[in-house]
Amino acid sequence: MDEMAIQHSPESKYCFALNANTLCLRLRISKKDFPEKVCVIYGGKYTFALEQQSAVLQRSYEDRLYAYYTVTLHVTDVRVVYIFEITEKNKISYFSEDGLTTKYNFELSYYNCFQYAYINPCDLINKVEWMSTATFYQIFVDRFYMGNKNKDTSYITMKWGEIPNPKSFAGGDIKGITEKLSYLKALGINALYLTPVFQSISNHKYDISDYFEIDSQFGSKKDLKELITQAHTLGIRIVLDAVFNHCSDQLSQFQDVLKKGRNSKYYDWFIITREDPLEYEMFGACAYMPKFNTSNPEVCKFLIDIATYWIKEFDIDGWRLDVSDEISHDFWRQFRKAVKKEKADCVLIGENWHDANVYLRGDQFDSIMNYAFTKACLDFYAFDEFTATDLACKLNEILMRNTDPTNQMMLNLLDTHDTHRFLTRVKGNQDKLLSALALTYFFPGTPCIYYGTENAMEGGYDPDCRRTFDWEVAKQNNPVKSLIQKLTHLKQQESFANFDAKIYEDNEMLIVERGEYKLYINESKKDKQIEVAEILSCNHYEEGTLLSGGFLIIK
Repeated sequence: MDEMAIQHSPESKYCFALNANTLCLRLRISKKDFPEKVCVIYGGKYTFALEQQSAVLQRSYEDRLYAYYTVTLHVTDVRVVYIFEITEKNKISYFSEDGLTTKYNFELSYYNCFQYAYINPCDLINKVEWMSTATFYQIFVDRFYMGNKNKDTSYITMKWGEIPNPKSFAGGDIKGITEKLSYLKALGINALYLTPVFQSISNHKYDISDYFEIDSQFGSKKDLKELITQAHTLGIRIVLDAVFNHCSDQLSQFQDVLKKGRNSKYYDWFIITREDPLEYEMFGACAYMPKFNTSNPEVCKFLIDIATYWIKEFDIDGWRLDVSDEISHDFWRQFRKAVKKEKADCVLIGENWHDANVYLRGDQFDSIMNYAFTKACLDFYAFDEFTATDLACKLNEILMRNTDPTNQMMLNLLDTHDTHRFLTRVKGNQDKLLSALALTYFFPGTPCIYYGTENAMEGGYDPDCRRTFDWEVAKQNNPVKSLIQKLTHLKQQESFANFDAKIYEDNEMLIVERGEYKLYINESKKDKQIEVAEILSCNHYEEGTLLSGGFLIIK
């Protein structure tokens, strides 16, 4: 065996507890190695030398370089120790903290076995259960629908349907979302993620000047409360956008710094790098968005108070955390404790574009916006960088970055307000969009539909990806909308939602299995023969043949 490839570490993505009696283990080996048998020998911490149990691991995932063997142990002792036993070519090897060895001394195991020293309940990664059956719908509020026809519209600078520029205002508001809840419910949506709704001078509201007020362009606190109440009545959750990395330079605390300099009691709320002239850390290169100093306890309290206020007073169901990877880990740990104390199933979704395992160990976020999944889909459908084999490997690699409970809460998306529209990336090819949507629902996690996707909306990079919603097109049925309705129904079935995925390539097709359901994706240049009995959904499947560019979902 390739000893350099073998990897395992306790209390990590390779070893995690689901509860006091369930422990999940993963062992990574070289993809080129095919041992006849991989077992774990395990037992109680204080009895292991004399008494052991064993269980067989299964080859569950393969990426480009490695294979991952997994097992779920049901234990009676919360103090678990273990080693791995690998049989290859009728020879037995052992893998412990000493690495790969040809023999193992159980009497001295307390020196070098792996251990999960004690399964403490407060250290578990607790899944937000409603995420398992949720389908999110992201709304860029200014571009969705204007419900308040009596408001001051003097701020509006574009006609509905025009192509926006970075500073366009179209008039969408909170009442508009409330009026369209029945439309969203009919689409199968049961969770909304709204871009920021707090006081700001921009159309996107990511530069917030007052975190305790709803921006008047969008409505009032009464409007938000009505939206949440009606949404909850329909079984729809509401997640708001928390912009805690930075604020508007119009925030009163920052204005105080501008006026008083070092004499301001808020001077240390921000990361000042030079006093005269004043220079400071900011979001990107945007001087109008100064960065908070989240190493300052006063700032932490201010931001946490904001988060808990909107939960206590409005009963929101979660926070999407903007630029979350630039904020201190210490802050997020405090933040999580305060939020979860207020509402245990309030979901926390970080905007981390990269591998975020360090944030996803149960003490900070529940999940992230899964841009790694987005990029994999683009490489397969848009950029012709991936074959079906490549995509299967990449998707498995993404899954192996995190634990199973975390994977089941990841926000899987094809596009957002920060990217090109997926349909534009695939040059308007609706077959590719349909196939990618099917994959989004089959991949473990929670799918997120960007508003207008069901209308086959196109758009380039920001601000073109933030066009206004076409409500005339929405009145018509189309293949994309029909598929989303079918997929959202499937996602809400417990028999589908609570199964892990098996992802692999076969006959140049990507195949994803979840329980009794199976997805075939054929992006090869050849038609494929597949004889099946019960078809749940398909595109370009004719008389036992899955045509090139088609997909097939069966039960």
